Amino acid sequence: MNWSAISFDWNQVRAFLATAEEGSFSGAARALKTTQPTIGRQITELEEKLGVTLLERSVRGPTLTEAGRDLLDHVRVMGEAATRISMSATAHSEDVTGLVTVTATDLLSAQSLPKLLAPLRSSHPGIRVNIVASNDLQNLIKREADIAIRHVRPDQPELIARHVGDFQAGLFASKAYLDTAGRPKTPAEVAEHAFLGNPDPERLLAPMHNLGIPLRPENFVMSSENGVVVWELLRADLGISVLPDILCDADPSLERVLPELPRFQFPIWLVTHRELQTSKRIRVVFDLLVRGFHEALRGANSA
Repeated sequence: MNWSAISFDWNQVRAFLATAEEGSFSGAARALKTTQPTIGRQITELEEKLGVTLLERSVRGPTLTEAGRDLLDHVRVMGEAATRISMSATAHSEDVTGLVTVTATDLLSAQSLPKLLAPLRSSHPGIRVNIVASNDLQNLIKREADIAIRHVRPDQPELIARHVGDFQAGLFASKAYLDTAGRPKTPAEVAEHAFLGNPDPERLLAPMHNLGIPLRPENFVMSSENGVVVWELLRADLGISVLPDILCDADPSLERVLPELPRFQFPIWLVTHRELQTSKRIRVVFDLLVRGFHEALRGANSA
Protein backbone atom coordinates (compact mmCIF):
# COMPACT_ATOMS: atom_id res chain seq x y z
CA MET A 1 0.00 0.00 0.00
CA ASN A 2 1.41 3.38 -1.04
CA TRP A 3 0.20 5.38 1.96
CA SER A 4 1.86 8.59 0.82
CA ALA A 5 -0.34 8.60 -2.32
CA ILE A 6 -3.50 8.90 -0.20
CA SER A 7 -3.50 12.64 0.47
CA PHE A 8 -7.27 13.28 0.55
CA ASP A 9 -9.95 12.35 3.06
CA TRP A 10 -13.17 10.39 2.55
CA ASN A 11 -15.43 13.39 3.19
CA GLN A 12 -13.95 15.16 0.17
CA VAL A 13 -14.45 12.11 -2.04
CA ARG A 14 -17.97 11.65 -0.72
CA ALA A 15 -18.83 15.26 -1.53
CA PHE A 16 -17.63 14.77 -5.13
CA LEU A 17 -19.54 11.48 -5.50
CA ALA A 18 -22.76 12.93 -4.10
CA THR A 19 -22.53 15.96 -6.42
CA ALA A 20 -21.97 13.73 -9.45
CA GLU A 21 -24.86 11.44 -8.46
CA GLU A 22 -27.32 14.18 -7.47
CA GLY A 23 -26.37 16.57 -10.29
CA SER A 24 -25.95 19.69 -8.16
CA PHE A 25 -24.21 21.08 -5.08
CA SER A 26 -27.56 21.68 -3.40
CA GLY A 27 -28.67 18.10 -4.10
CA ALA A 28 -25.42 16.76 -2.66
CA ALA A 29 -25.85 18.95 0.43
CA ARG A 30 -29.35 17.55 1.00
CA ALA A 31 -28.19 13.96 0.48
CA LEU A 32 -25.28 14.35 2.92
CA LYS A 33 -27.21 16.55 5.36
CA THR A 34 -24.71 19.41 5.19
CA THR A 35 -24.49 22.82 3.55
CA GLN A 36 -23.82 23.77 -0.05
CA PRO A 37 -20.72 25.85 0.82
CA THR A 38 -19.27 22.85 2.69
CA ILE A 39 -19.78 20.63 -0.37
CA GLY A 40 -18.09 23.20 -2.61
CA ARG A 41 -15.17 23.63 -0.23
CA GLN A 42 -14.59 19.88 0.11
CA ILE A 43 -14.57 19.38 -3.66
CA THR A 44 -12.15 22.29 -4.12
CA GLU A 45 -9.85 20.78 -1.50
CA LEU A 46 -10.02 17.41 -3.28
CA GLU A 47 -9.14 19.05 -6.60
CA GLU A 48 -6.18 20.80 -4.98
CA LYS A 49 -4.94 17.56 -3.42
CA LEU A 50 -5.22 15.67 -6.72
CA GLY A 51 -4.00 18.54 -8.90
CA VAL A 52 -6.91 18.25 -11.37
CA THR A 53 -10.22 19.99 -12.02
CA LEU A 54 -13.08 17.57 -11.51
CA LEU A 55 -16.07 19.85 -12.06
CA GLU A 56 -16.73 22.84 -14.28
CA ARG A 57 -18.82 25.40 -12.39
CA SER A 58 -21.43 27.42 -14.29
CA VAL A 59 -24.81 29.05 -13.72
CA ARG A 60 -26.39 25.85 -15.03
CA GLY A 61 -24.68 23.83 -12.34
CA PRO A 62 -21.61 21.61 -12.09
CA THR A 63 -20.48 19.51 -15.06
CA LEU A 64 -17.94 16.69 -14.90
CA THR A 65 -14.64 17.33 -16.66
CA GLU A 66 -12.85 14.53 -18.48
CA ALA A 67 -10.74 13.98 -15.36
CA GLY A 68 -13.90 13.94 -13.25
CA ARG A 69 -15.50 11.30 -15.47
CA ASP A 70 -12.36 9.17 -15.31
CA LEU A 71 -12.28 9.43 -11.52
CA LEU A 72 -16.00 8.80 -11.00
CA ASP A 73 -15.89 5.03 -11.58
CA HIS A 74 -13.12 4.64 -9.01
CA VAL A 75 -14.99 6.83 -6.53
CA ARG A 76 -18.14 4.75 -6.96
CA VAL A 77 -16.13 1.64 -6.07
CA MET A 78 -14.96 3.45 -2.92
CA GLY A 79 -18.58 4.37 -2.12
CA GLU A 80 -19.72 0.78 -2.49
CA ALA A 81 -16.87 -0.39 -0.27
CA ALA A 82 -17.83 2.19 2.38
CA THR A 83 -21.43 0.95 2.23
CA ARG A 84 -20.29 -2.66 2.75
CA ILE A 85 -18.18 -1.59 5.73
CA SER A 86 -21.21 0.14 7.26
CA MET A 87 -23.44 -2.89 6.69
CA SER A 88 -20.86 -5.26 8.12
CA ALA A 89 -20.54 -3.16 11.27
CA THR A 90 -24.32 -2.94 11.64
CA ALA A 91 -24.70 -6.68 11.13
CA HIS A 92 -22.38 -7.44 14.06
CA SER A 93 -23.88 -4.88 16.40
CA GLU A 94 -25.66 -6.29 19.45
CA ASP A 95 -26.77 -2.86 20.65
CA VAL A 96 -30.59 -2.67 20.78
CA THR A 97 -30.52 1.08 20.43
CA GLY A 98 -30.09 3.35 17.46
CA LEU A 99 -31.84 4.31 14.25
CA VAL A 100 -33.79 2.00 11.93
CA THR A 101 -35.13 3.40 8.65
CA VAL A 102 -38.34 1.89 7.29
CA THR A 103 -39.75 2.80 3.90
CA ALA A 104 -43.27 2.18 2.64
CA THR A 105 -45.83 3.82 0.39
CA ASP A 106 -47.17 7.14 1.63
CA LEU A 107 -50.63 5.73 2.43
CA LEU A 108 -49.23 2.72 4.29
CA SER A 109 -46.79 4.97 6.14
CA ALA A 110 -49.55 7.31 7.28
CA GLN A 111 -52.37 4.86 7.98
CA SER A 112 -50.71 1.61 9.14
CA LEU A 113 -47.13 2.09 10.33
CA PRO A 114 -47.91 4.29 13.36
CA LYS A 115 -50.05 1.54 14.95
CA LEU A 116 -47.71 -1.26 13.90
CA LEU A 117 -44.63 0.47 15.31
CA ALA A 118 -46.21 1.88 18.49
CA PRO A 119 -45.26 -1.15 20.69
CA LEU A 120 -41.57 -0.30 20.19
CA ARG A 121 -41.90 2.66 22.55
CA SER A 122 -42.50 0.31 25.49
CA SER A 123 -40.60 -2.82 24.40
CA HIS A 124 -37.44 -1.16 23.00
CA PRO A 125 -37.44 2.57 23.81
CA GLY A 126 -33.82 2.91 22.68
CA ILE A 127 -34.74 2.19 19.06
CA ARG A 128 -35.55 5.23 16.96
CA VAL A 129 -37.45 4.80 13.68
CA ASN A 130 -37.26 6.99 10.60
CA ILE A 131 -40.21 6.42 8.27
CA VAL A 132 -39.52 7.25 4.63
CA ALA A 133 -42.95 7.69 3.04
CA SER A 134 -42.31 7.11 -0.64
CA ASN A 135 -43.85 5.28 -3.57
CA ASP A 136 -40.37 4.82 -5.06
CA LEU A 137 -38.50 1.58 -4.46
CA GLN A 138 -35.81 2.72 -2.03
CA ASN A 139 -32.42 1.13 -2.63
CA LEU A 140 -31.74 -1.19 0.29
CA ILE A 141 -28.35 -2.17 -1.10
CA LYS A 142 -27.15 1.44 -0.78
CA ARG A 143 -28.66 1.66 2.73
CA GLU A 144 -31.27 4.26 1.82
CA ALA A 145 -33.49 2.15 4.10
CA ASP A 146 -32.99 -0.79 6.47
CA ILE A 147 -36.43 -2.31 5.91
CA ALA A 148 -38.73 -1.82 2.94
CA ILE A 149 -42.40 -2.73 2.68
CA ARG A 150 -43.21 -3.48 -0.93
CA HIS A 151 -45.97 -4.93 -3.08
CA VAL A 152 -43.53 -6.79 -5.34
CA ARG A 153 -40.84 -9.29 -4.40
CA PRO A 154 -37.32 -7.99 -5.13
CA ASP A 155 -35.06 -10.11 -7.32
CA GLN A 156 -31.67 -8.94 -6.04
CA PRO A 157 -29.76 -11.84 -4.42
CA GLU A 158 -28.41 -9.53 -1.68
CA LEU A 159 -31.94 -8.95 -0.37
CA ILE A 160 -34.19 -11.27 1.58
CA ALA A 161 -37.95 -10.90 1.55
CA ARG A 162 -40.77 -12.30 3.64
CA HIS A 163 -44.34 -12.45 2.42
CA VAL A 164 -46.52 -11.43 5.36
CA GLY A 165 -49.90 -11.58 3.64
CA ASP A 166 -52.07 -9.83 1.11
CA PHE A 167 -54.08 -6.67 1.27
CA GLN A 168 -57.54 -7.08 -0.16
CA ALA A 169 -58.83 -3.98 -1.91
CA GLY A 170 -62.17 -2.99 -3.32
CA LEU A 171 -64.22 -0.09 -4.57
CA PHE A 172 -65.08 2.47 -1.89
CA ALA A 173 -66.78 5.84 -1.73
CA SER A 174 -68.03 8.07 1.04
CA LYS A 175 -71.63 7.56 2.11
CA ALA A 176 -72.23 11.25 1.45
CA TYR A 177 -71.05 10.89 -2.16
CA LEU A 178 -73.27 7.85 -2.75
CA ASP A 179 -76.24 9.61 -1.15
CA THR A 180 -75.83 12.37 -3.73
CA ALA A 181 -74.65 10.48 -6.82
CA GLY A 182 -76.62 7.28 -6.24
CA ARG A 183 -75.52 3.75 -5.41
CA PRO A 184 -74.68 1.70 -8.50
CA LYS A 185 -76.52 -1.61 -8.69
CA THR A 186 -74.54 -3.20 -11.52
CA PRO A 187 -70.90 -3.12 -12.71
CA ALA A 188 -71.98 -1.13 -15.77
CA GLU A 189 -73.51 1.56 -13.56
CA VAL A 190 -70.21 1.93 -11.69
CA ALA A 191 -68.70 3.38 -14.87
CA GLU A 192 -71.19 6.26 -14.70
CA HIS A 193 -69.49 7.59 -11.56
CA ALA A 194 -66.51 9.85 -10.85
CA PHE A 195 -63.28 8.06 -9.95
CA LEU A 196 -60.21 9.06 -7.94
CA GLY A 197 -56.77 7.52 -8.26
CA ASN A 198 -53.32 7.53 -9.81
CA PRO A 199 -52.46 10.00 -12.62
CA ASP A 200 -52.00 6.95 -14.89
CA PRO A 201 -55.52 5.46 -14.94
CA GLU A 202 -54.66 3.10 -17.79
CA ARG A 203 -53.24 0.61 -15.27
CA LEU A 204 -56.68 0.24 -13.69
CA LEU A 205 -58.79 0.02 -16.84
CA ALA A 206 -58.04 -3.62 -17.74
CA PRO A 207 -58.78 -5.01 -14.23
CA MET A 208 -62.00 -2.99 -14.18
CA HIS A 209 -63.04 -4.25 -17.60
CA ASN A 210 -62.43 -7.79 -16.35
CA LEU A 211 -65.04 -7.09 -13.66
CA GLY A 212 -67.51 -5.86 -16.26
CA ILE A 213 -66.94 -2.18 -15.43
CA PRO A 214 -66.38 -0.27 -18.72
CA LEU A 215 -64.26 2.43 -17.08
CA ARG A 216 -62.62 5.13 -19.23
CA PRO A 217 -59.80 7.58 -18.48
CA GLU A 218 -62.40 10.35 -18.47
CA ASN A 219 -63.94 8.82 -15.33
CA PHE A 220 -60.91 9.92 -13.29
CA VAL A 221 -61.88 13.42 -12.29
CA MET A 222 -59.10 13.87 -9.71
CA SER A 223 -55.80 12.09 -9.31
CA SER A 224 -52.54 12.18 -7.38
CA GLU A 225 -49.32 10.18 -7.09
CA ASN A 226 -49.74 10.55 -3.33
CA GLY A 227 -51.95 7.87 -1.79
CA VAL A 228 -52.78 10.04 1.23
CA VAL A 229 -54.13 12.72 -1.11
CA VAL A 230 -56.33 10.14 -2.87
CA TRP A 231 -57.56 8.99 0.55
CA GLU A 232 -58.54 12.53 1.49
CA LEU A 233 -60.21 13.09 -1.90
CA LEU A 234 -62.31 10.01 -1.18
CA ARG A 235 -63.26 11.27 2.29
CA ALA A 236 -64.13 14.66 0.77
CA ASP A 237 -67.02 13.01 -1.11
CA LEU A 238 -65.50 13.41 -4.58
CA GLY A 239 -65.88 9.93 -6.06
CA ILE A 240 -65.01 6.23 -5.99
CA SER A 241 -61.54 4.75 -5.57
CA VAL A 242 -59.81 1.39 -5.19
CA LEU A 243 -58.32 1.22 -1.69
CA PRO A 244 -57.43 -1.48 0.87
CA ASP A 245 -60.29 -3.00 2.86
CA ILE A 246 -58.22 -2.82 6.04
CA LEU A 247 -58.22 0.99 5.87
CA CYS A 248 -61.68 1.71 4.51
CA ASP A 249 -63.66 -0.77 6.60
CA ALA A 250 -62.42 1.01 9.73
CA ASP A 251 -63.85 4.37 8.60
CA PRO A 252 -67.60 4.63 9.27
CA SER A 253 -67.94 7.47 6.76
CA LEU A 254 -67.00 5.15 3.89
CA GLU A 255 -69.02 2.46 2.13
CA ARG A 256 -68.08 -0.44 -0.13
CA VAL A 257 -69.43 -0.16 -3.67
CA LEU A 258 -70.97 -3.40 -5.00
CA PRO A 259 -69.73 -5.65 -2.16
CA GLU A 260 -70.30 -8.76 -4.28
CA LEU A 261 -67.48 -7.83 -6.68
CA PRO A 262 -64.24 -9.87 -6.39
CA ARG A 263 -61.50 -8.20 -4.38
CA PHE A 264 -58.16 -7.05 -5.76
CA GLN A 265 -55.09 -8.62 -4.09
CA PHE A 266 -51.93 -6.71 -3.16
CA PRO A 267 -49.10 -8.83 -1.65
CA ILE A 268 -47.11 -7.37 1.23
CA TRP A 269 -43.38 -8.13 1.33
CA LEU A 270 -40.99 -7.12 4.10
CA VAL A 271 -37.51 -6.75 2.66
CA THR A 272 -34.08 -6.16 4.18
CA HIS A 273 -30.46 -6.68 3.21
CA ARG A 274 -29.19 -10.18 3.92
CA GLU A 275 -26.28 -8.88 6.03
CA LEU A 276 -28.60 -6.82 8.22
CA GLN A 277 -30.53 -9.86 9.44
CA THR A 278 -27.96 -10.24 12.21
CA SER A 279 -28.40 -6.65 13.41
CA LYS A 280 -30.42 -6.95 16.58
CA ARG A 281 -32.22 -3.62 16.38
CA ILE A 282 -33.20 -4.13 12.73
CA ARG A 283 -34.29 -7.68 13.54
CA VAL A 284 -36.48 -6.38 16.39
CA VAL A 285 -38.28 -3.94 14.06
CA PHE A 286 -38.54 -6.51 11.26
CA ASP A 287 -40.09 -9.15 13.55
CA LEU A 288 -42.46 -6.59 15.09
CA LEU A 289 -43.72 -5.63 11.62
CA VAL A 290 -44.16 -9.31 10.67
CA ARG A 291 -46.31 -9.94 13.75
CA GLY A 292 -48.23 -6.72 13.30
CA PHE A 293 -49.08 -7.38 9.67
CA HIS A 294 -50.08 -10.97 10.42
CA GLU A 295 -52.48 -9.83 13.15
CA ALA A 296 -53.90 -6.92 11.16
CA LEU A 297 -54.43 -8.94 7.99
CA ARG A 298 -55.88 -11.91 9.86
CA GLY A 299 -58.40 -9.64 11.53
CA ALA A 300 -59.26 -7.85 8.30
CA ASN A 301 -59.65 -11.00 6.20
CA SER A 302 -61.85 -12.69 8.80
CA ALA A 303 -64.16 -9.69 9.10
